[in-house]
Parts: sequence; structure tokens; C-alpha cells
Amino acid sequence: MIIPELPAYLTSIGGADYKGLIISLFTLTAGISRPFSGKLADNVGRIPVMVFGSVVCVICAILYPFFGTIWGFFLLRLAHGFSTGFQPTGTSAYVADLVPYQRRGEAMGLLGLFVSLGFAVGPAVGAYIAQLISVDVMFYTSSASALLSVLVLAGMKETLTTGQKFRGSHLKIEKRDVFEPKVFSPSLVMMLTGFSFGTILTIIPDFSDFLGISNRGVFFTAFTLASLSVRVLAGKASDHFGRVNVLKVATLTLAIAMYLIGASNSFYSFIGAAVLFGLASGISSPTIFAWTIDLSPDKHRGRSMATMFIALEIGIGTGALISGWLYANDSSMFAPAFWLGGGLAFAAFLYVVFGTFTGGYINKGDLIK
Repeated sequence: MIIPELPAYLTSIGGADYKGLIISLFTLTAGISRPFSGKLADNVGRIPVMVFGSVVCVICAILYPFFGTIWGFFLLRLAHGFSTGFQPTGTSAYVADLVPYQRRGEAMGLLGLFVSLGFAVGPAVGAYIAQLISVDVMFYTSSASALLSVLVLAGMKETLTTGQKFRGSHLKIEKRDVFEPKVFSPSLVMMLTGFSFGTILTIIPDFSDFLGISNRGVFFTAFTLASLSVRVLAGKASDHFGRVNVLKVATLTLAIAMYLIGASNSFYSFIGAAVLFGLASGISSPTIFAWTIDLSPDKHRGRSMATMFIALEIGIGTGALISGWLYANDSSMFAPAFWLGGGLAFAAFLYVVFGTFTGGYINKGDLIK
């Protein structure tokens, strides 16, 4: 809801030169918090981890209007990162507990479908509220939306049957809590493709202004609706044809989409590229999630998902930081910034084409080759 308006908001308080930090600081905290959320999800429970992430979102969103300086804003961005550092880790582990292995792709696609609904509605609604009423009301509405998620969580049943009471030792992080080596391959693909998403989040609002598109959320709505349309089907396809085979299509499509975004010069070419980007994201996301679960030890699903999310945060954070640095408020640098993301997506394509993979499952217990 708030992402499309954050670059303009930061400019209004004197921070136009620091737009690359909007997403990168957020993902920095998210990445740092992943080992904690993974360990807590595996030891205390999935739901407490989800609740904590949602509560952080409630508090931070309501505080933005009261932190009207550049440094106050970035302090909140750092704190706000804990929301995505915790909530998705608990959610993905919770879903993995519920579904049989032969339907993991489908389940991740269904989870992604609802995530996409939020991404489809949120940016457009946020931009509309900011333009019609005020940015402050947009922040308050975002906080209220996060509060509703807490109420939903209050009615859910915990799936971790071996949950322990929280104690201080659960916050002691060792090397093994940071990285699960068995999920290296899906994590690497997630990092390489996540770079493009960090670029999109950072400079698409300004690119929309450059193309004369008044609603900065329209790109996000278009790509999310496209993503929404294929997520469940893509998850089912990965269950049947294999994770790696589906990712070959997704990564190549993403590389093409990033090239077309950089080459856009009109509303229709811009939206067309957004749709292609959404299709690529909708295919890759549930497939990578399911592949990660395939490879993760049952007792360490939280750690495995946290490892994959750390890779995602690295990708998004570096994509945001580097694209913001490349762009530097110079419209001639829009295309190179997008094309760099496309290049890394193509590197992910080469990895899944020429790599050798075993250990994931598809229907009937066949190994993914």
C-alpha cells in the first residue's frame, strides 16, 4: 500500500538522493532477522512468529507521520523490516506443515495467490488515498490493514506439535541457524531473480512519473494481477513437470520482461512489460518455495525457509541499492538499471539449465532432475 508513494514522500522531506535506501534498509533488517524467525518458528511456533511480524507492521505504519525527518524515516524503515523478516517465514512453514509433498507446488501457488491479491489492491488503493486525501491517512490505513491480519491469526491453530515456551536461549544464533546448505540451489535462484524485484520497487514510481502516468501504483497492480492469474497453475505444473523445468521458463521470461520494461516508452508498452514481469514472478515464486520445502529437513523447515528468504532479501536489497545508485535521478539511466536486473535473471536461467539437481519431489515421488 505504501511502497509506490515512498519515493515521493522521501523527496518531500528532503531525501531525494537516498531513494535506493527505502527498500535496501528495509530488506537489511528483514535479512538480519531471518535466522531468529526461523529458529523461533522451529522451536516456539509458527503463529507467534507470524503475529510478531504483523504487530511490527501495525506499529511502524502508524508512526511514519510522526517521523518527519530523513533519519527518522530511515529508522522506521529499519524497524519495519522486522515485519517481513518474521511474518513470511512463519507463514510458509505453517503451510508446509499442512500439505502433502505431492501438492506443495499447488499449496505455495495458492498462498502466493492471496499474497498477490494484497499486492494487487494495496498499491492502487494506497496511491488513491494519498492523492485524494493525504499520505498520512494512507499510512494509517496500512496500519489498520495489518491489524486485521493479527485478528485472523488469533483464530488459527498452531501446527508445531513440539513447540516450547519462549526463553532467552532461542535468541542465541549459531552458524547453523543462519544457513541451511540443503536449500542452496533454490536460494541462489531466488537471490538472482530477487534483484529485479528490488529494482522494480525502487525506481518504477519515478519511471511512472517520467512516462506521464499519474497513478504510481498502476504498474504494481498490472504485474500483480498477471502474477495472480498463474500462481496456482504454475504450482501445479511444478508438482507435475518438476521445479527446475518450470524455473527454466520463469527465469527466461523474467529476463525478457526486464529488458522490455527498460525499453518502454509509452503507457501500453509499460503495462505490457508489467504483465510479462508478473507472469514470470507468478511462475517462479511458488516453484522456488516448493523446491525449498522439498529439500528442507522436516525438523528445520523454519531454518530452511529463513535461508531462502535471506537470499531473497539480499537480492531485493542489492537490487534496490544498486538500481538507486545507477539511476541517481537521471532519466537516461532508467534502462541500464532495468537491464542489469534482466542480466542477473538470465544468469539464473543459465544456472537452472546447466546445473545438476536432485532431492526435490514431484508427483508419484519422481526425482526432479
